[in-house]
Amino acid sequence: MGILRADRITGLGGANAITGSVSFPHDGEVSAGESGALQVHNENDALTFGTGDFTVEFWFYANRVGVVQNLYDGRGTGSGSNTAVLIRLSDSNNIQFFTTNAFRITGSTTIIKNAWYHVALTRTSGTHTLYVNGSSDGTWSQSSLTYTGPTNNFAVIGSDDNRDGRYGLNGYISNLRVAKELIYSAAFSVPTTALAPTSNTTLLCCQSPGNVNASFGDPILTAFASNTNSKGPEASRFTPNSPVGFSTTTDVGSQYGTTFDGFGNFVTSTYMVPPGGNARERNRGRALFGGGEAPTRNETIDFIEIQSGGIGQDFGDLTSGSNSTDAVSSKTRAVFTVWNGPASYKNVLEYVTIATTGNAADFGDQTVETEQEGTASNDIYGVFAGGYNLAYFNQIERITLATLGNATDFGDLITSIVGVGGAADTTRGIFAGGIVPGATQNVIQYITIASAGNATDFGDLTSARRNPAGTSDSTRGIFSGGSTPTYVNTIDFITIQTTGNATDFGDLVTAGDNATSASNNTRGIIGGHYLSGSPHLSNIIESVIIQTAGNAVDYGDLFLARAQLGACSDSHGGLS
Repeated sequence: MGILRADRITGLGGANAITGSVSFPHDGEVSAGESGALQVHNENDALTFGTGDFTVEFWFYANRVGVVQNLYDGRGTGSGSNTAVLIRLSDSNNIQFFTTNAFRITGSTTIIKNAWYHVALTRTSGTHTLYVNGSSDGTWSQSSLTYTGPTNNFAVIGSDDNRDGRYGLNGYISNLRVAKELIYSAAFSVPTTALAPTSNTTLLCCQSPGNVNASFGDPILTAFASNTNSKGPEASRFTPNSPVGFSTTTDVGSQYGTTFDGFGNFVTSTYMVPPGGNARERNRGRALFGGGEAPTRNETIDFIEIQSGGIGQDFGDLTSGSNSTDAVSSKTRAVFTVWNGPASYKNVLEYVTIATTGNAADFGDQTVETEQEGTASNDIYGVFAGGYNLAYFNQIERITLATLGNATDFGDLITSIVGVGGAADTTRGIFAGGIVPGATQNVIQYITIASAGNATDFGDLTSARRNPAGTSDSTRGIFSGGSTPTYVNTIDFITIQTTGNATDFGDLVTAGDNATSASNNTRGIIGGHYLSGSPHLSNIIESVIIQTAGNAVDYGDLFLARAQLGACSDSHGGLS
C-alpha cells in the first residue's frame, strides 16, 4: 500500500504533466464546410518574425488522413503569397511548410490517423528545418527572407486563412509554442512534459483542459466556428501523454505522475492512502463503445481508458452496421447486440476481447429480434431485458459470457417495455425507466443474475423517462439522461442491494437521450447522446465519480459522434 501526496498527483509527467489540448471538429471537406478554429491576434507583432530566428512547434493528432488539414496558418485572410508560415498535413499524409506562395518543405514521414506527432519548424541564419517527432524531415535555405505578420493581423490555428471551413483539422492540437529564437538546432528527444515559456516565447497555447482561449504572451485567442452548423473548437483533456496502458516495466510514479520525493513528514491534509490494488494495476479500466446511429447504422467500435478520459480510439468493427446496439461484458470479453431494423431485423450477438483490438466475431443469437434493451452483467453472465420490434417485449435473456452460443430464456420483466437503463453489482441486475405504449415509466425492477426468474419491483426513479444510461460501481447504480419525451439532464442513484426509490445525484452537462454508459468501478462515463438541437448527434463523453454526488463534467469525446450505441467495460460494478 502506498502513501500518495495528493497535491502532487497531476497525471502522466507529475506536476509538469501535459494536461490539455484543443479539439477541432472539422467535417473533413476540402471546400468550405463545417469547421472551427482559433483566431490568434498578432498583438505587438508577436507573430512577425522579420529576419530573425524563430521556432513554431506543437503536438497534433488527426482523426482522419488523406485530406488537407491546416495546423498553423500565419498568412492572414485572403493572402497566399505573403512571407508568413503555413504548416499543414497534406492529402498525401506528409507535413508541409509553405511560404511566399510555394511549398518549401514536404516531409517524408507518413502521418497516420489516431496518433500524436510533435512538429517543429525552425529558422536560423536563413536555414529552415522541419522536425517531426524530433527528427529532421526536410530543410530549405533562403537567407534574404523577411517574415511579415498576417495581412489582417491575425493567424489561425486548426483551419485555413479564410476561416470559412476549408482545410480544417479534424483532431487535436496541444502545447503550441511560437518563439523568436532557435530552440532546436539538431535532432532532439521530444518533450514529455508541458511546454513552458522561454525568454523569447511570444505565444504558448492549447494547454488548458478547461479554457480553449487560454494562452501565454501578447496574442489574444478567439475560438470561432465557420458557420452556424459548426461546433467550434473545445478544450480537451486528451493529450500526447494521456495514459494508454499500465507497464510493469515502467515506474508507476514517473508514468502516472505520483511523486514521492521531497518530503519527510506525514501530514494528513496533503497525503492520502489509497486502497490496495486497483483496476489500473490489473491492466483493467477500458471501456468499449460499439455500433450506433451516425446517422446511418454504424459498425465502429472505439475504446477509451476510463481513468484518463480523452478521445475514443479505434478498436475495430462489428461485422455489420448496427443502428441500435447494446452490450454486456466480463473482465475479458465484451458482447454486442447487432440490430439492423426495422427493414432487416437481426438477432446476432458478436464479441471481442477487451484487452486487445480487432474486429468482432460471431458469438451466437438472441431468442428474439429486438432493439433498445436493458443490459446487466457480472463476470459469468450477461442479461438482456425488454426491447422493441414492432411490439414491446418483456422477455429477459441470458448468455454465459465465456462460452459461445445462443441466449436462453431467463424470465420476464414486470411489463413489456422498451428503453430501460441497466446496471449491476456482482449478484443483482437493475432495470430502470423505459416506455410502454403511450407513457414513459419511472419503475425500477431487479433480478438475481445467477437465478433465472421474473423481475421484482425495486422502487422508482425520481422522474419517469425512457432511455436513461445506466452504470454502476460495486454498490451504487446511476441512471443518466433520457427523455420524457423532452430530453433531460437528470442523474439518479440507487444502492443496489437496498430496495427503494432513487435519489437525485446531479445533472449531466448536456440534456440528451439514448446515451450509453460504462464504469471502472469508481468513475462512470456517459457518451453518445441524441441532442435536441443541431447537431443532433454528439461525441461528448461526460464523467461522474459514482460514490460522490454532483454534476457531470466534460471528460472527452467519442471517436465518432453517434447515439444508440452499446457500452461496456472490463471493470464495472458487476465485476469483483
